[in-house]
Amino acid sequence: MSEALPQVRLAVSVALQAGGRFLLVKRGRAPSLGAYAFPGGRVEDGETLEDAARRELLEETGLTAGALSLHCVMDLASETAGMIYRLHVHRASAFSGEALAGDDAAALGWFRVDEMPALPATVSTLEVARQIAAGHTEEPCQPGIWQA
Repeated sequence: MSEALPQVRLAVSVALQAGGRFLLVKRGRAPSLGAYAFPGGRVEDGETLEDAARRELLEETGLTAGALSLHCVMDLASETAGMIYRLHVHRASAFSGEALAGDDAAALGWFRVDEMPALPATVSTLEVARQIAAGHTEEPCQPGIWQA
């Protein structure tokens, strides 16, 4: 007998970089409770990926992104939710507003890539930040399923 396949949900995040630093939020809810990651979340019914990315950035940080471009797509397994999140990571470098933690972000901050390993940051966040900091504009994410 075969096992049921896990449910797959669409999710988005925004890797916002300014002045050599990336904006990270400390997750206030599962998945990845307490971990630092790019602002993001689930795509709601009827939303485009870009609309969802903009909404999540605004809800979690109070910031409005300028131009967004898709950096990569990765699958994140959430043991607590029992599903896989198909995460569409967008890049942005222009924004407006004042960064304040909101919605399910417990805190936020701007971090250089070399500061991130000292944080309780998700492995996928660190990998994407390293790619972008190295100048890779479109990088296929490592194949396989990452832990959320």
